[in-house]
Amino acid sequence: MAQASSVVYNNKRKLWVPLPLHGFVVAVAVLLLCFAPINVLAAARQQSPPLQLSQKLRFGRTGEFKILQVADMHYADGKTTPCLNVLPSQVHGCSDLNTSAFIQRMIQAEKPNLIVFTGDNIFGFEAKDSAKSLNAAFAPAIAAGIPWAAVLGNHDQQGTLSREGVMKHIVGLKHTLSQFNPSEAHIIDGFGNYNLEVGGVEGSGFANKSVLNLYFLDSGDYSTVPSIPGYGWIKPSQQLWFQRTSAKLQVRTSSELSMDAIFGPNNKPFLFVSQSAYMRPPMAKKSFAPGLVYFHIPLPEFASFEASNFTGVRQEGISSASINSGFFTTMVEAGDVKAVFTGHDHLNDFCGQMTGIQLCYAGGFGYHAYGKAGWSRRARVVVASLEKTDGGWGAVKSIKTWKRLDDGHLTAIDEQVLWSKN
Repeated sequence: MAQASSVVYNNKRKLWVPLPLHGFVVAVAVLLLCFAPINVLAAARQQSPPLQLSQKLRFGRTGEFKILQVADMHYADGKTTPCLNVLPSQVHGCSDLNTSAFIQRMIQAEKPNLIVFTGDNIFGFEAKDSAKSLNAAFAPAIAAGIPWAAVLGNHDQQGTLSREGVMKHIVGLKHTLSQFNPSEAHIIDGFGNYNLEVGGVEGSGFANKSVLNLYFLDSGDYSTVPSIPGYGWIKPSQQLWFQRTSAKLQVRTSSELSMDAIFGPNNKPFLFVSQSAYMRPPMAKKSFAPGLVYFHIPLPEFASFEASNFTGVRQEGISSASINSGFFTTMVEAGDVKAVFTGHDHLNDFCGQMTGIQLCYAGGFGYHAYGKAGWSRRARVVVASLEKTDGGWGAVKSIKTWKRLDDGHLTAIDEQVLWSKN
């Protein structure tokens, strides 16, 4: 977001997306399984192999996994790029390099297992060369050798690279776990919809399971529908991918269920839950690995909070899309999402809970992004902790967060528990 918007969009409406696993689809799947030739099922499994657990992300020996969120760097041309909205005493010599230095200090202080950049990584309008600006923006993470992931905001593509080109460049950089789009989703809106799995402690009973699931989505830039003004939104195709991915991950982490992918009319894949699963008692939701979701533009639901029911500050309006595409409902129905993390509105840094999901801003990070003089740039840290068992480490026990300010002391504020298993 380039400037704090004073425009308010009204007449919001919801677009509902049906769940692919509801009764009709499951019933059809069972019938198809009964009559499908063996070679058809074999072909289906070849075209849609089971997801493989990522070996790149894993909880450490201390039973913790730490994520550093960096929102809205707005990086441009380095030392020649001036800072915005800082105190008069800070103006001289302040540039994009202050943003880079802040990242370096955060890495040294927190030693994160993963860094997540949630969009507006560069400010394309003022970046002479988008590729060089992207390289410089992510350079501290790359130099530290820490795995990192990124999604796009509404300003990344406004330079010398298209939105597609920006994401392709990002996935080619060192140490990134960013993905252009899921290989199994042949038709999906946006660039940079993907998920990452975090395995349990090596040597524990959860070593080969994902105990924490991370979802990343492209929330778009601006509406392309003439009758709908304002910012973009998460489209039905992305929500369908999220639903299927969440369902696969939940079933795979539950030893009581089994699932395969088969193909229906027009060779479109959909999920099948084996009939034997219905003969067993249902698993409690708490057995599923918790999920965290990252994207740039906040959902309309972020406007549901007041000072009495959130932690942090709200100093500007919620610049969401002017329509509600229903993604919040989709996440509630999925059942595994515990928290959502966005950027876009630099002067908001709060977390508020709604229907069991924490909706969190990170607060503005970059010095070339608009801010508020005297209000420190900041970053959000999230830590997932495992429960201790007789055999070592078990599943995720709790997820907590805090923010650090770039105030010379990296002051930590607003520590809170986002989710607890108990």
